[in-house]
Amino acid sequence: MSKPPRLQADQLSKSYTSGPFTIQVLNQVHLSLQPREMVAIVGASGAGKTTLLQVLGTLDQADSGSLTFEGKELSGKSERELAAHRNSNIGFIFQFHHLLPEFTALENIMMPGLIHGMEHGRLEARAQEFLHRIQLDHRSHHRSGELSGGEQQRVALARALIMEPALLLADEPTGNLDSTSGKMVFSLLRELSDAMGLSVIMVTHNLQLARRLDRCLTLADGSLK
Repeated sequence: MSKPPRLQADQLSKSYTSGPFTIQVLNQVHLSLQPREMVAIVGASGAGKTTLLQVLGTLDQADSGSLTFEGKELSGKSERELAAHRNSNIGFIFQFHHLLPEFTALENIMMPGLIHGMEHGRLEARAQEFLHRIQLDHRSHHRSGELSGGEQQRVALARALIMEPALLLADEPTGNLDSTSGKMVFSLLRELSDAMGLSVIMVTHNLQLARRLDRCLTLADGSLK
């Protein structure tokens, strides 16, 4: 028997009310994502790409439709259950790294594990391994303000993956970087996806980068095409 998709969205719809107006942001969106698959989502500004990412990551809820993760239905679960799902299964990375300035690169990477209550020694060893993977061993004890933009985003990537999630949701992860740093972050994403069996959904305006992923979908008029 074949395994279910890592993530399956069926007929997801989402609208917002602004005064007398109703704005339909998502309109019966369908998406099926397999293990190790990397999918880009492109579209015009304001098309609803970030909203879609938030719904897929259970940070926001659709008005209707179904969302399943590895065959398990997520719609209708409590906020506590959804928080546990996010902590265990999903990593998030954004255009702006959101590192904590008072902590070092190593400590920032460790933060999700510390919140999760992992044993400190084991967690630090795992964080050191990720620093090696992102080629920042020599910057482990530097605070975020002492790192370049590309280095900060690589630390944010490691932080998103320290709990070894099955799914990474990336919202313009290279949008604030120069082309060289952006290519390095993308190459790391591809390498870690292959090594960890990680599935990736990436929202991006960079069409050149988007075409290098396994699939490139366009969000327009509330639907994926």
